Parts: sequence; C-alpha cells; structure tokens
Amino acid sequence: MRIVIAGAHGKIGRHLGAMLVERGDAVLGLIRNPDHADDLRADGVQPRLADLERLDAAALADLLSDVDAAVFAAGAGPGSGASRKDTVDRAASALLADACERAGVRRFLQVSSMGTTRPNPPDVDPVFGAYLDAKRAAEQDLRPRSLDWTILRPGRLTDDPPTGRVALAASVDRAEVTRADVAAVLLALLDEPAAARRALELVNGEIPIPEAVRAALR
Repeated sequence: MRIVIAGAHGKIGRHLGAMLVERGDAVLGLIRNPDHADDLRADGVQPRLADLERLDAAALADLLSDVDAAVFAAGAGPGSGASRKDTVDRAASALLADACERAGVRRFLQVSSMGTTRPNPPDVDPVFGAYLDAKRAAEQDLRPRSLDWTILRPGRLTDDPPTGRVALAASVDRAEVTRADVAAVLLALLDEPAAARRALELVNGEIPIPEAVRAALR
C-alpha cells in the first residue's frame, strides 16, 4: 500500500511512518518545514512539502494521485495559540479529507482526542478548550463524508516506551497512552474493513493490541 501521513514529522507520525516502512508499505510524509525532510528520509519515508494551512484542496489532491489511504496525525502542537488549533487541528483535517475525496482515496484515519464527546468543562484552560473544539469540529466534518473513515481518540499522550497493551473501545476511562502505542493501533486499524465509520477511544491497558483491536471491532 501507499499511505500518506499528514503531520509525518510529529511524534505519532514518525512512529507510524517507520512501522509502515518496516512492513513494506510506501509512505508519503507531508511536512511544512523543509528542515524535517532528512529525518523522514532516514525513516524510509518520502517527504513532501505541503503546508496544510496554505494549500487548497485541488493542489493537495494532485499529491495524492497514487495513494491508497490517508492518516491525519497533524496538530498545532504545544505552545501554539487558539487560532492555530483551528487552522491545523480542524481546518487541515478537513482539507485533507477534501483532497482525498477529489483524488479517490477512500480510507482515512483521523487522530482526534478524548473529551470530544462531551462539552468542555467550565474551568478548562482556554487554549486546551480551543484544541478540543477544533478536534470536535474535525470529527463533525468527517462523519458525513463518503470516506471509509476511522476516528481514534487517544487519552493523554506520553513519550514513554511502548507497552503493546491497551484499552480500546467506543468509550474507555480516561488515562495515558504512549504515542508509540497510538501509532501501533493506527497501523492495526488501517487494514481493518470493520474499522470503517467507527470512532474509538484509546488508553494504555492490559490487552495486547491485536486482541484489543479484534475485540473493539466485533
């Protein structure tokens, strides 16, 4: 398969790209910063400059002509303000979905966040609230599209070593999850037809990832 990853130089994107390359897939990594290209090449990922805050859907679709599936793992990141939560976490996801529809790429995985299924707490930090609002809106944009989408909502992300064990279901108790384990679950969901049009929450737990994926998709 040929997979495109938006946010390919992010921490989840780097893990996922390396996993896909290791299993023999071709990976196109969308990046905004040209200084990140060599890192992706070292992972075996083909870098492609594509600023998702500036491109239009037609131009992005031209980059996806030979792609089988797309993963949206981009995010404005720590230190960004509320406005970039909207332009990246919401608008860039919608842009990639638009481009996939234009290019005939049906499989689409979106990395969202736990907390999008309920209103923000009244005491939420304003920037984190904007992040949740953006992720919530990105999910709402994706759901009615004629794509084979899967929404994955991780808990609080950590850079700890992968455990290979998770809790994965439509709803799970809030907890932490390593970015490497998020990538491994994305990899497992990518080829699962039963994952299409499903939204799942993910945290670290006790169940090995292959078993957790099978159970969540029954």
